[in-house]
Amino acid sequence: MTGGAGFIGSHVVDKLIELGARVTVIDDLSSGSLDNLSEVWRNHGIKPRKSGRGLLKAGDHALHMCDVKSGTRLRRTLKERRIDTVVHLAAKIGGRGWIDTHPVECCDNFSIDQSVFGEAYRAGVDRVHYSSTACVYPVSLQSQYDDSYLLKEEDAFRGGSANADREYGWSKLMGEMQLLAYAKQYSLKCSITRYVTAYGERENDTHAIMALIRKAVERNDPYVVWGTGEQDRDFTYVRDIVDGTLLAAERIVDGMPVNLGTSVRYKVKDVASMILGLTGHTPKQIVYDETKPTGVVSRALDISRARQLLGWQPKVMLEEGLRRTIAWFVKRRPKPVETLA
Repeated sequence: MTGGAGFIGSHVVDKLIELGARVTVIDDLSSGSLDNLSEVWRNHGIKPRKSGRGLLKAGDHALHMCDVKSGTRLRRTLKERRIDTVVHLAAKIGGRGWIDTHPVECCDNFSIDQSVFGEAYRAGVDRVHYSSTACVYPVSLQSQYDDSYLLKEEDAFRGGSANADREYGWSKLMGEMQLLAYAKQYSLKCSITRYVTAYGERENDTHAIMALIRKAVERNDPYVVWGTGEQDRDFTYVRDIVDGTLLAAERIVDGMPVNLGTSVRYKVKDVASMILGLTGHTPKQIVYDETKPTGVVSRALDISRARQLLGWQPKVMLEEGLRRTIAWFVKRRPKPVETLA
């Protein structure tokens, strides 16, 4: 799988190992972390060892440290490891602040996706799963506070046209189209899942949940929340995202996109309050900084298709997910990542 050293990717690796799969991770560690994979391997009692330049072997599993845009090396790895399924999570990605200030890096996803899909096909891979995003949906459907509309998969091309969320949203929507082109022209089996505001252990603090947790655990006062606090999101725990992803990769072969979310909205100010309560932090002042990037004002997904096609629905609700994420943060104390760097 690509991007397996990242936040969501490392959880996918964890689950695949648990299920008995032989997992090969291809990652250049530009945003992912060896610490993430080391934690996974350690949890499974696996000790990695170096085996040549840019290669770590961990039992039957391996990490190939390379840029997925390096076509020859990528194809060689896919063939040598006899990969039958590619779960593609490698991407240039961050939270809203990062996305808004890194449009060039977001556009790099076009070439990343084309390389992975092309080399997977040429290597004879049986199927490819693509991890997409709710950012593919029209901004116009997410522009009203306190909205109740749940975004449906067909809304990406509502009325026959698209209006994705900035460069990142467009790059992921075009990634979907690139993959479907391989399915159409070469009959490549494929599946697509669209994530919405995933959170959990190993997330970095370019994302809202982890940033709010860090500020609470470190007892920041004033406690700063980006935006008005009235913006809402469909917060989805990473383990639920992983389960839905693997079900889609197993059961869908025609590239039909599937939303993975909870269909439940929470205002950011209420999430911040929940985090403060769970960490026992009572700041004298809470500041809502409206100069910071916040994205669309309301976003939640309709997950009817996931229920019908995959038999999937989220198991971990927000408070429990936050409790687990806070416990991990307190234990690991990961180094901060500059949100707007």
